Amino acid sequence: MKGYVHQVVIACGNEVIARHERSYEREAVVFDPLHYLALLDQKTRALDQASPLAGWLLPECFAQLRRLLEVRLKKHGSREHVQVLRLMETFALAEVTHAIEDALMLGTISFDEVRHLLLRRIERRPPRLEMDNDPHLPMAQVRTTQAAGYMTLLAEPCA
Repeated sequence: MKGYVHQVVIACGNEVIARHERSYEREAVVFDPLHYLALLDQKTRALDQASPLAGWLLPECFAQLRRLLEVRLKKHGSREHVQVLRLMETFALAEVTHAIEDALMLGTISFDEVRHLLLRRIERRPPRLEMDNDPHLPMAQVRTTQAAGYMTLLAEPCA
């Protein structure tokens, strides 16, 4: 452990394991929510009671995504939400926020689709969502075109 004026660094050899903001308040507890996401990935029922997440202010789209995931996937929705949160272990909050907003706009509500949109945005490439593999999207019903249907167009006078 190395203590600096503004932070405490925990390292093993040359690898930095964690950085925490230093607090000079008496008996203060400073949490970094990102450090607890791996544990929450295993114990998703603790998501609402997790003290490290209590003061974590995230944009509204995170809560909206969570609600939709839990409605659609029931108990597995919490796990998918934690996986979306874990994207912030690698990517910036703004990047993940944009990906969630894109997913909500497109109606593609899953961790895989949010991650896909995030990576495509970073690569500056258009998304290629595999809608056939999403069991939550309704199947399109397309009827065969009947040539007789065009005959009604000939009967109407042109303006």
